[in-house]
Amino acid sequence: MSIPTAALWIGTYPTAGEAPGTGEGIWRVGIGPNGKFAGGELVVQAASPSFLALDPTGRTLLAVTEREPGRLTSFRVSDAGTLSPASAAASGGSGPCHVVATETVAWVANYTDGVAAVVPLADDGGLRAPRTFPHAGSGPVEDRQEGPHAHFTHVWGDRVLVADLGTDELRTYPLDGSGPADDPESSGGRTAAVLPPGTGPRHLVELPDGTILVVGELDCRLHVLVHAGPGRLEHVGSVAITGRTMADGAAGFPSHITVAGDLVHVGVRGPDVLSVLRVRDAAASADGPGDGPGVVGHLVIENVSDVDLGAGAWPRHHAVLADGGVVVVAAQNTDELISVRLDRASGKGEVTDRLELPVPACVLVA
Repeated sequence: MSIPTAALWIGTYPTAGEAPGTGEGIWRVGIGPNGKFAGGELVVQAASPSFLALDPTGRTLLAVTEREPGRLTSFRVSDAGTLSPASAAASGGSGPCHVVATETVAWVANYTDGVAAVVPLADDGGLRAPRTFPHAGSGPVEDRQEGPHAHFTHVWGDRVLVADLGTDELRTYPLDGSGPADDPESSGGRTAAVLPPGTGPRHLVELPDGTILVVGELDCRLHVLVHAGPGRLEHVGSVAITGRTMADGAAGFPSHITVAGDLVHVGVRGPDVLSVLRVRDAAASADGPGDGPGVVGHLVIENVSDVDLGAGAWPRHHAVLADGGVVVVAAQNTDELISVRLDRASGKGEVTDRLELPVPACVLVA
């Protein structure tokens, strides 16, 4: 199987020990047939652009600046793949770590102080001042859940879902950010789901039937949520993402999650693997419905492979190319992009290429 030649935008962190704005930036990397990298270049310097998003037209690239106070910057994308600064605005909080864009707004998750924010976005990439939605609460893991930590934003119909690692919640707001911001349970926003204490919800993905799969960074489990009424989700159970552990036997720290067909991919830091799980409807499964191993609600979930990425890789983020046959992983701690080819039938994978690149944090298909 081969894939068309494609381009990737790569967001990065500063070199270890350096302050934001000391040479890091946004890279553009080519990837050719069979998942082989075709070179890369630093397109623009930017302070700690640890997460990137494109607007629906592909003409505006958004980058967070993960520092205090946080910033959001927009760039216009040329036909030649160059970037020109368009606008900048406050992210609405501290330590922004995720952004998603629609035609008219960008939603930002600010990790450090747990603030979700909506930033108006113009056709030309212009940004206006954010409207902020502070979260409140804590969880039982004292060193990670001492307060709210908004971590991920997901467009959910005419609303947005925000995962909060610190409070073990998914919160939801109108997509346009309307409604009172100072009343968290008003029409402006409300709790969509509460996960088991100590889950630490990080990233999530929505399946075609509307089921939500949430990665628990603190419990290393994949949590299943189903619709329970307008703006509400019900937690129906979870499964272990991987049996791999760190050298001391402790569970790893899952990062990003993607889905292609019936395969779900999760990067797990510590064990440094790309875990691949097959997700099927229990009623249509050969195992049949029931309460057996791997059956969560209406789904059968099975880990089919763990692709070794190399000791110390710390897979922070990844992107799926073409039909799901190639996954490109940002290995933060080994300063490289890793290309993994997957066999869709078995879910097995192997590393096929590596590209040196300083402190990659985000992979986005251009």
